[in-house]
Amino acid sequence: MTPEWLSMLTDTSRLAIFGSAICLVVHGSRQSLKLDEEETSDGNGGVSPNTRQTNLQILDSKQALFLPLGASVSLLMLFYFFDSMQFFFTIVSTVIAGFSVAALVLPFFQYLFKGCPAHHCGGIACWSRYCECCGPLSLAGIASALVASAVVVTWVLTAHWALMDALGYGVCVCMIAYVRVSSLKVSTVLLCGLLLYDVFWVFFSSAIFHSNVMLDVATKEADNPVSVIANKMNLKHAGRSSPQLSLPGKLMFPSANVQGHFAMLGLGDIVMPGLLLCFVMRFDHHKAKYFEPKSSGFKYYYFCIALMGYAVGLLLASMVSELTHHAQPALLYLVPCTLIPVFILARVQVRVDPRQRLLALVTVSFTLCVG
Repeated sequence: MTPEWLSMLTDTSRLAIFGSAICLVVHGSRQSLKLDEEETSDGNGGVSPNTRQTNLQILDSKQALFLPLGASVSLLMLFYFFDSMQFFFTIVSTVIAGFSVAALVLPFFQYLFKGCPAHHCGGIACWSRYCECCGPLSLAGIASALVASAVVVTWVLTAHWALMDALGYGVCVCMIAYVRVSSLKVSTVLLCGLLLYDVFWVFFSSAIFHSNVMLDVATKEADNPVSVIANKMNLKHAGRSSPQLSLPGKLMFPSANVQGHFAMLGLGDIVMPGLLLCFVMRFDHHKAKYFEPKSSGFKYYYFCIALMGYAVGLLLASMVSELTHHAQPALLYLVPCTLIPVFILARVQVRVDPRQRLLALVTVSFTLCVG
């Protein structure tokens, strides 16, 4: 007879969460690498060096140190003031998620409407205009905006979990692609600080606030903006027919075996380790491009070992959650399972080939694991 915890681990909801998290980390990292390649290209479609500063957010040590504190303040605001400010929280999170979905689907439409190589044939695929309010407009940009708007509107009207997950996908990929850590040291400070943040708010917050703050905020549902506006306009029927919304801060998948049961994973548990994996993928790429240009073999060693560690961390978090029947801080398992293998591989490579020390120092501030 299959143990209960094993059957739950192999449930469709857990497998969907597991697969989604892995795919989002990989896709976000590849998008980040693609941005790097576009910005360093010297063709007509290249981006000027100044664009890097405006499009990307690069975290330094000070920001990484204070981010868990800012996250704690935001969590307390949601805990204490959610009921009075839920309309504001819903609108802000929905707008951010909508823009993220537009950015997520934009590459697909850019490929679909790529037009002629010179982009001046006058065909519909090469159509572009400049708007004083919105900046440059293209057919791909308009199509992605329409798709994102359709997803957001349908989610607001139906509150379906799959549409909320689609919004979460957009947020994860955009955060991983457009937010960078400047070194492994910064990534280590960030992840260790967030590990403490996660452990405190999941395990110890109930002793101080008489409630599990993290779990309480994660499971809160907000009044539908349609319902709020309808009640203001005395349209009672429209207000009653609008479902409550679970804010797009997590991924949810229903279980095929247990009716009404959902597996959940916070977006932070994907994005924050994803920043480390994005960093090591870029390191692998730059190392192969600038220091080993003649090598034709596999080059993404750091990324693969970090990705395997991330998968093991997800599995451990799910297993402990099922065995203890208690919500677990996923970063407690994800942080050591991703950082430690990277440190070990770096140390091994330095001992095998001392030139790796110079390589690590010269490239992308990979100093913490070799110094």
